Amino acid sequence: MEATPAEGRHHSRRLRLQTLVWLRWLAVWGQTLTVFVVAFWLKFPLPLIASVTLIAALAVVNFYLMIRYPSTHRIDPETAFGLLGFDLLQLCALLFITGGLANPFAALVCVPVIISFASQPIRYSSALILIAMVCITILAFSPFPLPWFEGLEVNVHNVMQFGVWCSIASTMAFAAFYAYRVSMEASQLADALAATELVLQREKHLSQLDGLAAAAAHELGTPLATISVVAKEMERELKDDDRFREDVMLLRSQSERCRDILRRLATLSAEGEAHLRRLPLSSMMEEIIAPHREFGIKIDVVEKSPRKSEPVTDRNAGIMYGLGNLIENAVDYAREKVIVTVEHDAGMVRITIEDDGEGYSPDILTRIGEPYVTRRQREDRAGGLGLGLFIAKTLLERSGASLVFENRAPVTAGARIRVEWPRMLIDAHSTK
Repeated sequence: MEATPAEGRHHSRRLRLQTLVWLRWLAVWGQTLTVFVVAFWLKFPLPLIASVTLIAALAVVNFYLMIRYPSTHRIDPETAFGLLGFDLLQLCALLFITGGLANPFAALVCVPVIISFASQPIRYSSALILIAMVCITILAFSPFPLPWFEGLEVNVHNVMQFGVWCSIASTMAFAAFYAYRVSMEASQLADALAATELVLQREKHLSQLDGLAAAAAHELGTPLATISVVAKEMERELKDDDRFREDVMLLRSQSERCRDILRRLATLSAEGEAHLRRLPLSSMMEEIIAPHREFGIKIDVVEKSPRKSEPVTDRNAGIMYGLGNLIENAVDYAREKVIVTVEHDAGMVRITIEDDGEGYSPDILTRIGEPYVTRRQREDRAGGLGLGLFIAKTLLERSGASLVFENRAPVTAGARIRVEWPRMLIDAHSTK
Protein backbone atom coordinates (compact mmCIF):
# COMPACT_ATOMS: atom_id res chain seq x y z
CA MET A 1 0.00 0.00 0.00
CA GLU A 2 1.54 3.28 -1.10
CA ALA A 3 1.63 6.28 1.19
CA THR A 4 -0.25 9.38 0.14
CA PRO A 5 1.72 12.61 -0.46
CA ALA A 6 0.34 14.04 2.79
CA GLU A 7 1.53 11.02 4.71
CA GLY A 8 4.91 11.19 3.04
CA ARG A 9 5.32 14.74 4.26
CA HIS A 10 4.33 13.71 7.78
CA HIS A 11 6.94 10.92 7.68
CA SER A 12 9.55 13.55 6.89
CA ARG A 13 8.38 15.59 9.91
CA ARG A 14 8.47 12.89 12.59
CA LEU A 15 7.75 14.00 16.12
CA ARG A 16 10.85 14.55 18.22
CA LEU A 17 10.74 12.35 21.30
CA GLN A 18 12.01 15.10 23.61
CA THR A 19 9.01 17.28 22.65
CA LEU A 20 6.60 14.54 23.66
CA VAL A 21 8.57 13.80 26.84
CA TRP A 22 8.40 17.42 28.01
CA LEU A 23 4.67 17.57 27.29
CA ARG A 24 4.18 14.39 29.31
CA TRP A 25 6.20 15.76 32.26
CA LEU A 26 3.94 18.79 32.15
CA ALA A 27 0.96 16.43 32.33
CA VAL A 28 2.52 14.52 35.26
CA TRP A 29 3.14 17.67 37.29
CA GLY A 30 -0.27 19.10 36.44
CA GLN A 31 -2.10 15.91 37.43
CA THR A 32 -0.05 15.59 40.62
CA LEU A 33 -0.71 19.18 41.63
CA THR A 34 -4.43 18.85 40.93
CA VAL A 35 -4.78 15.61 42.93
CA PHE A 36 -2.90 16.99 45.94
CA VAL A 37 -4.82 20.29 45.92
CA VAL A 38 -8.15 18.41 45.82
CA ALA A 39 -7.12 15.85 48.45
CA PHE A 40 -5.13 17.93 50.96
CA TRP A 41 -6.18 21.54 50.49
CA LEU A 42 -9.83 21.27 49.53
CA LYS A 43 -10.04 17.96 51.45
CA PHE A 44 -12.41 16.38 48.97
CA PRO A 45 -12.63 12.59 49.17
CA LEU A 46 -11.10 10.83 46.17
CA PRO A 47 -9.34 7.50 45.44
CA LEU A 48 -5.87 8.85 46.23
CA ILE A 49 -3.90 5.61 45.89
CA ALA A 50 -5.43 4.75 42.50
CA SER A 51 -4.88 8.29 41.27
CA VAL A 52 -1.23 8.37 42.37
CA THR A 53 -0.68 4.94 40.79
CA LEU A 54 -1.96 6.13 37.41
CA ILE A 55 0.19 9.28 37.58
CA ALA A 56 3.23 7.21 38.61
CA ALA A 57 2.70 4.90 35.63
CA LEU A 58 2.90 7.88 33.26
CA ALA A 59 6.02 9.16 35.06
CA VAL A 60 7.76 5.76 34.93
CA VAL A 61 7.15 5.36 31.19
CA ASN A 62 8.36 8.90 30.59
CA PHE A 63 11.50 8.38 32.67
CA TYR A 64 12.27 5.17 30.76
CA LEU A 65 11.99 7.05 27.44
CA MET A 66 14.39 9.74 28.71
CA ILE A 67 17.14 7.28 29.66
CA ARG A 68 16.55 4.87 26.76
CA TYR A 69 16.69 7.29 23.82
CA PRO A 70 18.76 10.41 23.03
CA SER A 71 17.04 13.78 23.10
CA THR A 72 17.32 14.10 19.30
CA HIS A 73 15.56 10.79 18.62
CA ARG A 74 12.55 11.05 16.31
CA ILE A 75 9.82 8.48 16.74
CA ASP A 76 8.07 6.68 13.92
CA PRO A 77 4.28 7.00 13.49
CA GLU A 78 3.53 3.61 15.04
CA THR A 79 5.47 4.44 18.22
CA ALA A 80 3.92 7.91 18.41
CA PHE A 81 0.47 6.34 18.10
CA GLY A 82 1.28 3.95 20.95
CA LEU A 83 2.58 6.70 23.24
CA LEU A 84 -0.28 9.10 22.55
CA GLY A 85 -2.75 6.22 22.95
CA PHE A 86 -1.19 5.41 26.34
CA ASP A 87 -1.47 9.07 27.38
CA LEU A 88 -5.12 9.12 26.33
CA LEU A 89 -6.00 5.93 28.22
CA GLN A 90 -4.10 7.06 31.35
CA LEU A 91 -5.94 10.38 31.41
CA CYS A 92 -9.31 8.74 30.80
CA ALA A 93 -8.67 6.22 33.58
CA LEU A 94 -7.86 9.08 35.95
CA LEU A 95 -11.03 10.91 34.90
CA PHE A 96 -13.10 7.71 35.22
CA ILE A 97 -12.32 7.30 38.93
CA THR A 98 -12.84 11.02 39.62
CA GLY A 99 -16.32 11.67 38.27
CA GLY A 100 -16.12 10.95 34.51
CA LEU A 101 -17.58 13.70 32.34
CA ALA A 102 -18.60 15.63 35.45
CA ASN A 103 -14.92 16.29 36.09
CA PRO A 104 -14.09 19.81 34.82
CA PHE A 105 -10.78 18.50 33.38
CA ALA A 106 -12.56 16.09 31.01
CA ALA A 107 -11.86 18.42 28.08
CA LEU A 108 -8.15 17.52 28.32
CA VAL A 109 -9.02 14.31 26.47
CA CYS A 110 -8.71 16.42 23.31
CA VAL A 111 -4.98 17.13 23.82
CA PRO A 112 -3.42 13.81 22.64
CA VAL A 113 -5.76 13.78 19.65
CA ILE A 114 -4.80 17.32 18.61
CA ILE A 115 -1.08 16.51 18.95
CA SER A 116 -1.56 13.45 16.75
CA PHE A 117 -3.44 15.32 14.02
CA ALA A 118 -0.79 18.05 14.02
CA SER A 119 2.18 15.69 13.60
CA GLN A 120 1.16 12.19 12.49
CA PRO A 121 -0.26 10.49 9.37
CA ILE A 122 -4.02 10.70 9.06
CA ARG A 123 -4.69 6.97 9.46
CA TYR A 124 -3.09 6.85 12.92
CA SER A 125 -4.77 10.07 13.98
CA SER A 126 -8.17 8.81 12.83
CA ALA A 127 -7.71 5.64 14.88
CA LEU A 128 -6.77 7.71 17.92
CA ILE A 129 -9.83 9.96 17.69
CA LEU A 130 -12.06 6.89 17.46
CA ILE A 131 -10.48 5.55 20.66
CA ALA A 132 -11.01 8.94 22.29
CA MET A 133 -14.69 8.94 21.29
CA VAL A 134 -15.12 5.49 22.86
CA CYS A 135 -13.36 6.69 26.02
CA ILE A 136 -15.52 9.77 26.53
CA THR A 137 -18.60 7.60 25.96
CA ILE A 138 -17.42 5.27 28.75
CA LEU A 139 -16.69 8.29 30.95
CA ALA A 140 -20.33 9.30 30.64
CA PHE A 141 -21.27 6.11 32.57
CA SER A 142 -18.64 6.39 35.33
CA PRO A 143 -20.01 5.06 38.66
CA PHE A 144 -17.50 7.11 40.66
CA PRO A 145 -18.70 10.41 42.11
CA LEU A 146 -17.00 13.72 41.47
CA PRO A 147 -14.78 14.64 44.48
CA TRP A 148 -16.81 17.23 46.37
CA PHE A 149 -17.60 18.50 49.85
CA GLU A 150 -18.21 15.63 52.25
CA GLY A 151 -21.88 14.90 52.68
CA LEU A 152 -22.78 16.50 49.35
CA GLU A 153 -23.04 14.71 46.04
CA VAL A 154 -22.95 16.28 42.59
CA ASN A 155 -25.66 14.74 40.46
CA VAL A 156 -25.40 15.59 36.78
CA HIS A 157 -28.60 15.16 34.80
CA ASN A 158 -28.46 12.81 31.80
CA VAL A 159 -29.22 15.66 29.43
CA MET A 160 -26.32 17.61 30.90
CA GLN A 161 -24.07 14.56 30.55
CA PHE A 162 -25.06 14.27 26.91
CA GLY A 163 -24.40 17.98 26.40
CA VAL A 164 -20.91 17.66 27.90
CA TRP A 165 -20.24 14.62 25.67
CA CYS A 166 -21.29 16.58 22.59
CA SER A 167 -19.19 19.54 23.65
CA ILE A 168 -16.02 17.47 24.09
CA ALA A 169 -16.63 15.44 20.92
CA SER A 170 -17.26 18.50 18.76
CA THR A 171 -14.29 20.38 20.26
CA MET A 172 -12.05 17.38 19.62
CA ALA A 173 -13.23 16.97 16.02
CA PHE A 174 -12.97 20.67 15.17
CA ALA A 175 -9.58 21.18 16.83
CA ALA A 176 -8.20 18.00 15.25
CA PHE A 177 -9.34 19.02 11.77
CA TYR A 178 -7.96 22.53 12.22
CA ALA A 179 -4.59 21.22 13.48
CA TYR A 180 -4.38 18.77 10.58
CA ARG A 181 -5.13 21.43 7.95
CA VAL A 182 -2.66 23.93 9.42
CA SER A 183 0.05 21.27 9.71
CA MET A 184 -0.55 20.01 6.17
CA GLU A 185 -0.43 23.52 4.69
CA ALA A 186 2.72 24.34 6.65
CA SER A 187 4.34 21.14 5.38
CA GLN A 188 3.35 21.93 1.79
CA LEU A 189 4.70 25.44 2.13
CA ALA A 190 7.99 24.17 3.57
CA ASP A 191 8.39 21.70 0.69
CA ALA A 192 7.56 24.37 -1.88
CA LEU A 193 10.02 26.84 -0.38
CA ALA A 194 12.70 24.16 -0.40
CA ALA A 195 12.02 23.60 -4.10
CA THR A 196 12.22 27.37 -4.63
CA GLU A 197 15.65 27.49 -3.02
CA LEU A 198 16.86 24.63 -5.22
CA VAL A 199 15.64 26.39 -8.36
CA LEU A 200 17.30 29.64 -7.33
CA GLN A 201 20.57 27.88 -6.59
CA ARG A 202 20.47 26.21 -10.02
CA GLU A 203 19.87 29.53 -11.76
CA LYS A 204 22.71 31.17 -9.86
CA HIS A 205 24.97 28.26 -10.75
CA LEU A 206 24.20 28.64 -14.43
CA SER A 207 24.86 32.37 -14.31
CA GLN A 208 28.27 31.73 -12.74
CA LEU A 209 29.48 29.33 -15.43
CA ASP A 210 31.12 32.16 -17.37
CA GLY A 211 33.35 32.84 -14.38
CA LEU A 212 34.28 29.18 -14.19
CA ALA A 213 35.17 29.22 -17.88
CA ALA A 214 37.50 32.17 -17.33
CA ALA A 215 39.14 30.42 -14.39
CA ALA A 216 39.62 27.25 -16.45
CA ALA A 217 41.13 29.23 -19.31
CA HIS A 218 43.54 30.94 -16.93
CA GLU A 219 44.59 27.76 -15.12
CA LEU A 220 45.04 25.67 -18.28
CA GLY A 221 46.81 28.37 -20.27
CA THR A 222 50.25 27.88 -18.65
CA PRO A 223 50.55 24.08 -19.04
CA LEU A 224 49.28 24.28 -22.64
CA ALA A 225 51.85 26.96 -23.41
CA THR A 226 54.56 24.66 -22.03
CA ILE A 227 53.29 21.76 -24.16
CA SER A 228 53.28 24.00 -27.24
CA VAL A 229 56.90 25.11 -26.64
CA VAL A 230 58.04 21.52 -26.12
CA ALA A 231 56.16 20.44 -29.26
CA LYS A 232 57.91 23.14 -31.32
CA GLU A 233 61.32 22.02 -30.04
CA MET A 234 60.51 18.39 -30.82
CA GLU A 235 59.31 19.34 -34.30
CA ARG A 236 62.53 21.19 -35.00
CA GLU A 237 64.69 18.32 -33.75
CA LEU A 238 62.71 15.53 -35.40
CA LYS A 239 61.64 17.17 -38.67
CA ASP A 240 63.83 14.80 -40.67
CA ASP A 241 62.72 11.69 -38.78
CA ASP A 242 59.82 10.08 -40.62
CA ARG A 243 58.96 7.91 -37.63
CA PHE A 244 57.88 10.80 -35.34
CA ARG A 245 57.38 13.80 -37.65
CA GLU A 246 53.58 13.30 -38.17
CA ASP A 247 52.98 12.57 -34.47
CA VAL A 248 54.86 15.69 -33.36
CA MET A 249 53.03 17.88 -35.89
CA LEU A 250 49.72 16.46 -34.64
CA LEU A 251 50.71 17.15 -31.03
CA ARG A 252 51.59 20.75 -31.85
CA SER A 253 48.43 21.38 -33.89
CA GLN A 254 46.20 19.98 -31.17
CA SER A 255 47.91 22.05 -28.45
CA GLU A 256 47.39 25.16 -30.57
CA ARG A 257 43.75 24.20 -31.01
CA CYS A 258 43.32 23.87 -27.24
CA ARG A 259 44.88 27.31 -26.74
CA ASP A 260 42.48 28.81 -29.30
CA ILE A 261 39.51 27.29 -27.49
CA LEU A 262 40.68 28.63 -24.13
CA ARG A 263 41.36 32.02 -25.68
CA ARG A 264 37.78 32.17 -26.98
CA LEU A 265 36.42 31.15 -23.58
CA ALA A 266 38.40 33.88 -21.88
CA THR A 267 37.31 36.41 -24.49
CA LEU A 268 33.65 35.43 -24.14
CA SER A 269 33.86 35.68 -20.39
CA ALA A 270 35.54 39.07 -20.46
CA GLU A 271 33.18 40.45 -23.08
CA GLY A 272 30.11 38.84 -21.59
CA GLU A 273 30.78 39.66 -17.97
CA ALA A 274 29.50 43.22 -18.24
CA HIS A 275 26.41 42.57 -20.36
CA LEU A 276 25.53 39.34 -18.57
CA ARG A 277 25.88 40.78 -15.09
CA ARG A 278 24.24 44.09 -15.94
CA LEU A 279 21.91 44.56 -18.89
CA PRO A 280 19.13 46.89 -20.05
CA LEU A 281 15.55 45.92 -19.28
CA SER A 282 14.75 45.34 -22.97
CA SER A 283 17.71 42.97 -23.36
CA MET A 284 16.73 41.07 -20.24
CA MET A 285 13.17 40.64 -21.49
CA GLU A 286 14.34 39.41 -24.90
CA GLU A 287 16.64 36.91 -23.24
CA ILE A 288 13.76 35.66 -21.07
CA ILE A 289 11.28 35.45 -23.96
CA ALA A 290 13.60 33.91 -26.59
CA PRO A 291 13.37 30.26 -25.40
CA HIS A 292 9.55 30.36 -25.63
CA ARG A 293 9.24 31.55 -29.24
CA GLU A 294 9.57 28.08 -30.76
CA PHE A 295 6.24 26.59 -29.69
CA GLY A 296 3.86 27.91 -32.33
CA ILE A 297 2.53 30.76 -30.16
CA LYS A 298 3.24 34.32 -31.27
CA ILE A 299 4.81 36.48 -28.56
CA ASP A 300 4.43 40.23 -29.07
CA VAL A 301 6.53 42.59 -26.99
CA VAL A 302 5.04 46.05 -26.53
CA GLU A 303 7.40 48.71 -25.18
CA LYS A 304 5.38 51.68 -23.97
CA SER A 305 8.38 53.66 -22.75
CA PRO A 306 11.46 54.83 -24.69
CA ARG A 307 14.54 52.68 -24.46
CA LYS A 308 16.83 55.63 -23.81
CA SER A 309 15.35 55.98 -20.33
CA GLU A 310 15.00 52.27 -19.55
CA PRO A 311 16.53 50.89 -16.34
CA VAL A 312 19.72 48.86 -16.42
CA THR A 313 19.35 45.85 -14.14
CA ASP A 314 21.78 43.59 -12.40
CA ARG A 315 21.37 40.05 -13.63
CA ASN A 316 19.05 38.47 -11.07
CA ALA A 317 18.47 34.73 -11.38
CA GLY A 318 15.25 34.94 -9.35
CA ILE A 319 13.71 37.63 -11.56
CA MET A 320 14.69 35.89 -14.78
CA TYR A 321 13.40 32.51 -13.68
CA GLY A 322 10.19 33.99 -12.26
CA LEU A 323 9.31 36.01 -15.38
CA GLY A 324 10.32 33.10 -17.60
CA ASN A 325 7.96 30.78 -15.73
CA LEU A 326 5.06 33.24 -16.06
CA ILE A 327 5.68 33.61 -19.81
CA GLU A 328 5.99 29.85 -20.22
CA ASN A 329 2.67 29.39 -18.44
CA ALA A 330 1.04 31.99 -20.71
CA VAL A 331 2.41 30.21 -23.81
CA ASP A 332 1.12 26.87 -22.54
CA TYR A 333 -2.45 28.13 -22.21
CA ALA A 334 -2.62 30.63 -25.08
CA ARG A 335 -4.52 29.83 -28.27
CA GLU A 336 -2.49 31.96 -30.67
CA LYS A 337 -0.77 34.89 -29.02
CA VAL A 338 0.88 36.18 -25.86
CA ILE A 339 1.42 39.91 -25.32
CA VAL A 340 4.21 41.12 -23.03
CA THR A 341 3.94 44.83 -22.24
CA VAL A 342 6.94 46.61 -20.72
CA GLU A 343 6.70 50.13 -19.32
CA HIS A 344 8.70 52.23 -16.91
CA ASP A 345 8.85 55.71 -15.52
CA ALA A 346 10.86 57.50 -12.89
CA GLY A 347 9.27 55.60 -10.03
CA MET A 348 8.05 52.19 -11.25
CA VAL A 349 8.80 49.34 -13.65
CA ARG A 350 5.78 47.37 -14.89
CA ILE A 351 5.58 44.16 -16.91
CA THR A 352 2.21 42.80 -18.01
CA ILE A 353 1.81 39.31 -19.47
CA GLU A 354 -1.45 38.51 -21.30
CA ASP A 355 -2.60 35.43 -23.19
CA ASP A 356 -5.69 34.71 -25.29
CA GLY A 357 -6.58 31.43 -23.59
CA GLU A 358 -9.57 30.62 -21.40
CA GLY A 359 -8.28 32.55 -18.39
CA TYR A 360 -8.43 31.56 -14.74
CA SER A 361 -11.44 29.79 -13.29
CA PRO A 362 -13.01 31.62 -10.31
CA ASP A 363 -11.89 29.04 -7.73
CA ILE A 364 -8.29 29.16 -8.97
CA LEU A 365 -8.21 32.96 -9.07
CA THR A 366 -8.83 33.17 -5.32
CA ARG A 367 -6.07 30.68 -4.51
CA ILE A 368 -3.51 31.54 -7.14
CA GLY A 369 0.09 31.44 -5.99
CA GLU A 370 -0.52 28.77 -3.36
CA PRO A 371 1.64 25.65 -3.71
CA TYR A 372 0.06 22.64 -5.45
CA VAL A 373 -2.82 24.51 -7.06
CA THR A 374 -2.90 22.58 -10.33
CA ARG A 375 -6.00 23.36 -12.35
CA ARG A 376 -6.77 25.87 -15.10
CA GLN A 377 -9.44 26.01 -17.76
CA ARG A 378 -8.03 24.01 -20.62
CA GLU A 379 -9.30 20.59 -21.59
CA ASP A 380 -6.26 19.39 -23.54
CA ARG A 381 -3.76 19.95 -20.75
CA ALA A 382 -3.30 18.43 -17.35
CA GLY A 383 -1.57 20.19 -14.48
CA GLY A 384 -0.23 23.75 -14.68
CA LEU A 385 -0.43 26.56 -12.13
CA GLY A 386 1.12 24.38 -9.46
CA LEU A 387 4.48 24.49 -7.77
CA GLY A 388 6.11 26.31 -10.70
CA LEU A 389 3.86 29.34 -10.34
CA PHE A 390 4.36 29.35 -6.58
CA ILE A 391 8.14 29.36 -7.09
CA ALA A 392 7.91 32.15 -9.67
CA LYS A 393 5.69 34.27 -7.42
CA THR A 394 7.96 33.71 -4.42
CA LEU A 395 11.14 34.62 -6.31
CA LEU A 396 9.63 37.76 -7.81
CA GLU A 397 8.24 38.91 -4.46
CA ARG A 398 11.68 38.40 -2.93
CA SER A 399 13.05 40.86 -5.48
CA GLY A 400 10.50 43.44 -4.27
CA ALA A 401 7.83 42.91 -6.93
CA SER A 402 4.08 42.95 -6.39
CA LEU A 403 1.96 40.63 -8.54
CA VAL A 404 -1.68 40.81 -9.62
CA PHE A 405 -3.39 37.84 -11.29
CA GLU A 406 -6.65 38.48 -13.11
CA ASN A 407 -8.68 37.68 -16.18
CA ARG A 408 -8.79 40.11 -19.09
CA ALA A 409 -11.90 42.16 -19.83
CA PRO A 410 -15.04 40.10 -20.60
CA VAL A 411 -14.86 41.11 -24.25
CA THR A 412 -11.34 39.63 -24.57
CA ALA A 413 -10.72 36.12 -23.27
CA GLY A 414 -7.51 35.24 -21.50
CA ALA A 415 -5.47 35.77 -18.36
CA ARG A 416 -3.38 38.75 -17.30
CA ILE A 417 -0.48 38.97 -14.84
CA ARG A 418 0.88 42.33 -13.74
CA VAL A 419 4.34 42.48 -12.17
CA GLU A 420 5.50 45.81 -10.74
CA TRP A 421 8.65 46.97 -8.95
CA PRO A 422 9.73 50.29 -7.48
CA ARG A 423 12.37 51.35 -10.00
CA MET A 424 15.05 51.84 -7.39
CA LEU A 425 14.96 48.11 -6.55
CA ILE A 426 16.00 46.87 -9.98
CA ASP A 427 17.72 49.85 -11.62
CA ALA A 428 21.45 49.37 -11.04
CA HIS A 429 22.10 53.06 -11.71
CA SER A 430 19.68 54.23 -9.01
CA THR A 431 21.32 52.08 -6.35
CA LYS A 432 24.72 53.63 -6.70
